[in-house]
Amino acid sequence: MTARTFLVRGLLAGLIAGLAAFGVAYFVAEPHVQTAIELEEAGAAAAPADTAEETHSHDGEEAGHSHEDESTVVSRHTQRTWGLVTGSLGVGAALGGLVALVSAGVVGRLGRLTPGQSTALVAFLGFVSVAIVPFLKYPASPPAVGNTETIGSRTGLYFLYLLISVAVAVASVVLANRLWSDRGAYVAVLAGGALFLVVTVVAGQLLPTINELGDFPADTLWYFRRAAILTQATMWGVIGVALVGLTRSLHQRDLADAERRKLAASL
Repeated sequence: MTARTFLVRGLLAGLIAGLAAFGVAYFVAEPHVQTAIELEEAGAAAAPADTAEETHSHDGEEAGHSHEDESTVVSRHTQRTWGLVTGSLGVGAALGGLVALVSAGVVGRLGRLTPGQSTALVAFLGFVSVAIVPFLKYPASPPAVGNTETIGSRTGLYFLYLLISVAVAVASVVLANRLWSDRGAYVAVLAGGALFLVVTVVAGQLLPTINELGDFPADTLWYFRRAAILTQATMWGVIGVALVGLTRSLHQRDLADAERRKLAASL
């Protein structure tokens, strides 16, 4: 069981997860994205018509600037089909490979957990720390929500909280692993979980809150965010299930090979 064999299986699990996430995103999330885009376009069309005259020349200067509709580089149809499936497969492969490499690194280092069990733990903690915790503080927002001038700051805050969540998850596992042999599984899990919960909650309270919803319909926002977290849950869930299954198969094969070698050496 090497890092290479883990990585190959992680990439395969990630591709499977990417296809599954694409299906959820296309049938569940995309209708709400389209609704948000239509709301955004309707709001732009309802803007005062005289705003287009603001760019004209003043004080007798000749207005030589013409306004042309800016066409999108990628069509909406391509975005929701080939673009979405390509992005889903790419993200799935990247996440699957990352989970596999981390799982390979912790095999045999988490108490008496088997490779399949430690892989399941890595996938679960990854989903909680990467997807759930940052989403609770800075949930995904559809088009027409948020000020375009604050995109940079909002993105920075999201990734800051993501980094904090992942770092605390690693520290919690290290703490629980050290307490496991001395205090037992109950105390170890309780201490690790408490550390993660306390630090992420305190950090979430200290980081600034973003409220740029305006008059966007609450039901559309709720459906969009529900679909977004469901897509992430599908991605992480399929990666975990597929990779655990592939890891268990690999482990059982290695155990069988070891038994055969042991039997051959005893003859």
